[in-house]
Amino acid sequence: MTLTLYNTLTRRQEPFQTVEPGKVKMYYCGVTVYDYCHLGHARACIVWDVVRRYLQFIGYEVRYIQNFTDIDDKILNRAFVEHSSMEAVADRFIKAYFEDMARLGIKEADEYPRATHTMNGIQRLIHELENKGFAYPADGDVYYAVREFSGYGKLSGRKLEDMQAGKSDRVNVEDPEYQKKKDPFDFALWKAAKPGEPAWESPWGAGRPGWHIECSAMVRERLGDTIDIHAGGADLIFPHHENEIAQSEAVTGKPLARYWLHNGMVKVDGEKMSKSLGNFTTIRELLDRGVDPMAVRLFVLTAQYRTPIDFTDEAIAAATNGWHTIKEGLLFGQQYGEKLGWDLGIGNIPIPSTQYPAPNPYIERFQESVNNDFNFPGGLTVLFELAKELRREGNILVHEGKTETSPEELQQQWQTLVTLAGVLGLKAEIEAETDKNHGLSDAEIEAKIQQRQEARKAKNFAESDRIRDELQAEGITLIDSRDGTRWHRN
Repeated sequence: MTLTLYNTLTRRQEPFQTVEPGKVKMYYCGVTVYDYCHLGHARACIVWDVVRRYLQFIGYEVRYIQNFTDIDDKILNRAFVEHSSMEAVADRFIKAYFEDMARLGIKEADEYPRATHTMNGIQRLIHELENKGFAYPADGDVYYAVREFSGYGKLSGRKLEDMQAGKSDRVNVEDPEYQKKKDPFDFALWKAAKPGEPAWESPWGAGRPGWHIECSAMVRERLGDTIDIHAGGADLIFPHHENEIAQSEAVTGKPLARYWLHNGMVKVDGEKMSKSLGNFTTIRELLDRGVDPMAVRLFVLTAQYRTPIDFTDEAIAAATNGWHTIKEGLLFGQQYGEKLGWDLGIGNIPIPSTQYPAPNPYIERFQESVNNDFNFPGGLTVLFELAKELRREGNILVHEGKTETSPEELQQQWQTLVTLAGVLGLKAEIEAETDKNHGLSDAEIEAKIQQRQEARKAKNFAESDRIRDELQAEGITLIDSRDGTRWHRN
């Protein structure tokens, strides 16, 4: 089973081959830290978190870098409004980022470089571009000469002549920046300092870097000239990632990344998320409303990562119900393991596929799906199958005192579920399982069944039917047989 990925650069699905065998160098364009993270950030961070986990699961050593953009006009504007500083605003929202990601179960990256901490590397890269004829200074600014790079447009598929035809009526020829450029397509590598703005000294005068050069420098400084995976949202393909390629490859003469992967955008009730439409939702607002973080993960993973997803109340409700099913399966060991004679000191932590004992059909089916361009929805079907089977066996054990499947096989199924859930970052806490099905615990359900049995013995069939209907309304189905009454959660 070979892992194949859809490469935005080549527009086709390709077998995954790394620069260095067994190792993956991966970079994700992170957030600009001027506000709290929203649902779009949640999707991207969950997707690339699971991609990293899966690569580790199938045996790769992954070095995962995610940057923070901490120099930006939006950060400066917020600092001005709040009578604060760019550094203070950035620090505050970086702290908030880690709080939000921890709640979503996102593993921390190996490093989080910041633009302000990479200034030497940024200036060195600009200097090299200038020496090679790809950049030119202009009154304290430095611009990239787009037409000097013959491969410009290869990621996005855009052609300069096509863009030129549609741009002429949008150019403000009175704009001082436009007048500095040799060509309208050229973009800033370094911006001269403006009054009151933070600035760094450079060979071109005091100023600050452009957005695109920051990532090129951070990739090169932390991971080298060519990396395996460069990831980000589809909205970054142009101009950000296109410009990264132009900057980096003009200097090194090597591909910046072997595979360019992009996640789809998030809509809210079919519309683009924006503050002006009033549908802008931050991660912490969503979770503070009581939505389970694992349901958010499940919502994200039920869609193919490259396609847009629509955030609706119905979609979150469906994801919440799905998470309850998987959670019951994950808690099977804690609830029934001792009764089945399991050694609970093992089997409750994920095991890499390369270390998994004997062929496992569930693991194989999971990998077969996910190896097809990270098809996590297909992988989830395996988890649901395992969880439902464990739930069924748990109900049989409660009511009949034994299971249909051997304890040894059940332990392997549970361990497999825990392992695969761990790959997807899904984790259930036993404390969270104290109030299932609108407050009805297993003991309360059993007590109502006993009341129903007593009503039937007394031939009070109206009361018996009332209790059955009451349990049915709570999502509990009763099954009467000669051996007694069994029940299961719908």
